[in-house]
Amino acid sequence: MPSDNELFGVVTEHNGGNHVRVMCEDGKNRMGRIPGRMKYRIWINKGDIVLVEPWEWQDEKANIEWRYTEQAAEQLRREGHID
Repeated sequence: MPSDNELFGVVTEHNGGNHVRVMCEDGKNRMGRIPGRMKYRIWINKGDIVLVEPWEWQDEKANIEWRYTEQAAEQLRREGHID
């Protein structure tokens, strides 16, 4: 579950390397950065539900904190956390 400054988002586009475009639950489209600890261990694809932390100094960018599996995303939908 997201903490105070984290949001749910849906990956809308993979821009190559460690960058993805994410539509966040607050309605903003942000450039998400996949950190090195996740880069080669967890594959992030278009349509995946992710947890992002927007940058404080640039609101149009964010760090990807977690990628939810399809089963976990379905459970979040059932519980009403995401649409």
